[in-house]
Amino acid sequence: MPENTSPLPVASGVFGDKPVLTFPDTPAPGDLAVQVLSRGDGELVEAGDDIEVNYYGQVWGGRMFDNSYDRRSSISFPIGVGAVIGGWDEGLVGQQVGSRMLLSIPPHLGYGERGMPQAGIGGTDTLVFVVDIVGTRRR
Repeated sequence: MPENTSPLPVASGVFGDKPVLTFPDTPAPGDLAVQVLSRGDGELVEAGDDIEVNYYGQVWGGRMFDNSYDRRSSISFPIGVGAVIGGWDEGLVGQQVGSRMLLSIPPHLGYGERGMPQAGIGGTDTLVFVVDIVGTRRR
């Protein structure tokens, strides 16, 4: 994964807390940027696992479009197999359970040129997620 030189947003809070993102006055990175905000000590997430996470998603410099913290319910899905956006597959495989991650996901690894209009995501929007990795299960 290329080293990111663009500043990334700063996320408030700790694992389990709904974060608040503060964005730098710079453009979003053009490539996937993955930052470990706090490293867990659980097992490694492998491609093909079912991963359980809490997440907060916001358009770079824009508004929050979805989060699981307000619902007080984590979500589970297969990781590393194309079931979710590419930035999640690439950024979460190989991380440890208990980690809090920051992902900056360019459009080509997010929802692409079509975006996701029902969520207010345009085709050129970079997405920023804070993801708390709650668990992983081998399939």
